[in-house]
Amino acid sequence: MGKSNSIRVLALGLILNETRLFLGEGHDSAKKQVFYRALGGGVDFGEHSFDALQREFQEELEADLKNIEYLGCIENIFEYKGKPSHEVIQLYRCDFVDPKFYETDRVPFCEGKRKKTAMWVEIDKFRSKELILYPEGFLEYV
Repeated sequence: MGKSNSIRVLALGLILNETRLFLGEGHDSAKKQVFYRALGGGVDFGEHSFDALQREFQEELEADLKNIEYLGCIENIFEYKGKPSHEVIQLYRCDFVDPKFYETDRVPFCEGKRKKTAMWVEIDKFRSKELILYPEGFLEYV
């Protein structure tokens, strides 16, 4: 996730389609846990988080966004793969320009060299605690 003793600034997109959220699936080998989180990525020095959000979706999914609206900031201090991490998330609600993303259940993508999967997941699965959604407090914005 980032160098230890540094805070990572991220721009993440909350994309909602009726009762589903568009999320990336992750795995923490130390906790032996599958989890989900919104897509997006790191904000580069000198880059506005609004621009970083659009750049990340373009790089990872070749997807353009519309109706981008700033929701708020979430500070997330957590442990990932046994290491302490700290991120400040600029969260945006947004929609895909291309309707094909709403018609596909799973979308493979690459984050650097790592192959990942993004998918539509029912919000109720997080409310019922059947599945894990990070960061904590994310559901408050849905």
